[in-house]
Amino acid sequence: MRKFILILWAFAFFGCEEKSDKEKEIDAIEVDFQLVRFDQKFARATLKTLDSLKAEYPFFFPTRYPDSVWINKLSDSIQNEIDTEVASVFPEFSEETDELYSLFQHIKYYFPAFEAPDVYTVTSEVDYKNKVIYTGDKLLISLDTYLGENHPFYISLQEFLKKNFRKEQIIPDAANAIAESLVPRPDSRTFLAHMLYYGKLLYLKKIWLPAEADAEIIGYTEDELEWARNNEAQAWRYFVENEVIFDTDSELYSRFLYPAPFSKFYLLLDSESPDRMGQYIGWQIIKQYMDKNEVSVQEMLNTSADKIFNKANYKPEKRS
Repeated sequence: MRKFILILWAFAFFGCEEKSDKEKEIDAIEVDFQLVRFDQKFARATLKTLDSLKAEYPFFFPTRYPDSVWINKLSDSIQNEIDTEVASVFPEFSEETDELYSLFQHIKYYFPAFEAPDVYTVTSEVDYKNKVIYTGDKLLISLDTYLGENHPFYISLQEFLKKNFRKEQIIPDAANAIAESLVPRPDSRTFLAHMLYYGKLLYLKKIWLPAEADAEIIGYTEDELEWARNNEAQAWRYFVENEVIFDTDSELYSRFLYPAPFSKFYLLLDSESPDRMGQYIGWQIIKQYMDKNEVSVQEMLNTSADKIFNKANYKPEKRS
């Protein structure tokens, strides 16, 4: 028994050392980017300073809009309220800036050609469909979509949307926006192809944010993640028995891949389930594929869904 414990201790020790070595290498990577609190700059702008602000940040002021649009916005009561609330929740952004620096280091470790984008915090009148926008050289973060799930601005929105309107989701959302630029879109209409597309996104997010909880990576509550883990095998059996894996019916996307109040198995358990169970299972398939095959992250991203599925030999863990 003592020998067995020593062997386990050795595995744990060297495993930690290996991870530590990787993180040390990542910590040594230098990335350079600028953090601009454009939300504050616009909130403090006046008629006298508007022209200089436009000259410094022309990409925020499309020429197709006349100056009257921006002048009216400066005195708009709703915009002023948004500015006040954002300033209250985000008086500074240093912690998030440090986390972004670490995120960019991790991305560059896996993708050496990656160049850190300049980051701009903005407001967007709660445009929750575009919380984070990545253009390659710029990363725009709409702070008014991260004020806290119970903020009055969100009172008319559904709970499944509001649960992720928290500052803790800023970095996972930033990682997702960048991941979307690296993961090829599905080359097939099958449910499997789309499921593994999201699985690849989630896999990237996790290796880029290794210390982040799985619940934050996928945007679940802890209870939702626990449900997904406990019912993974049953959900997979449903997909197999109902022959949806290679089905091309786009309705499956809204039932199991897109944000919603819950996943739609059309069973009594639906109301208990979290949304996007297809994404969760796609993530597990990708993880098993990477565990069982010696391939690089880049190779995995460019491998077809069918090949990944065949080589993953996916077997969900059964839980009591």
